[in-house]
Amino acid sequence: MATVAEQLRRAREGQKLNIYQIAEITKIKTDHIRALESGTYDSFSAPVYIRGFVRTYARSLKLDDAQVVADLEVELRQTERFREPPPLTNEPGGALDFVMLQLSKMNWRIMVVVVLVGVVLVVTVTGFRSWRNKKPADPLKDLGPGLYQPKPNQFGEMLPLPTNSAPHR
Repeated sequence: MATVAEQLRRAREGQKLNIYQIAEITKIKTDHIRALESGTYDSFSAPVYIRGFVRTYARSLKLDDAQVVADLEVELRQTERFREPPPLTNEPGGALDFVMLQLSKMNWRIMVVVVLVGVVLVVTVTGFRSWRNKKPADPLKDLGPGLYQPKPNQFGEMLPLPTNSAPHR
C-alpha cells in the first residue's frame, strides 16, 4: 500500500503538474506541498493542518479525498507527535474545569424549562402553606379606647359615651 505522500506525488506527476502549479491551484505554500509529498509531517504545528492540506490537495488532483484522509489517519497514529491531540494547556484540569466541562455538555433549553418548573412549584407550595397556616387577624387589635365627643349645639338623641372603666354589675 502506497503512503499518502506517494499517492499525492504520483497523482500530481500523472497529471503532468509541477509543485508550483499545484501550489497555485490549491493556494498551499510550496514548502507545505513538498513536506506532504515527502511525508515529513513534523514541519506542521498540528494535525488539523495536515488533514486540511491533504484533503485540499487530494480534491484538486481528483482523488478520493475521504480514502486519502483515512490513510493519513492511519499514518498519523503511527507517529509519536500526532498520535494524540495536543493538550490545550500544560496544567492538569481541576474541579472547576470538570464542572465547566459538564455544564458545557448540558442541553440548556431543557434545563431552563426544568428550572422554571421547579421555581413555579416551590413558589406554589410556599404560597399554599403560608395561606393555610395564616391565622385570621383581629381588625380591632390596634384600635385604642374610643371617646365620643358630641358637637356643640347638637339636638336629638345621643349615643352613650364610652368609658374606660369596667361596667358595673
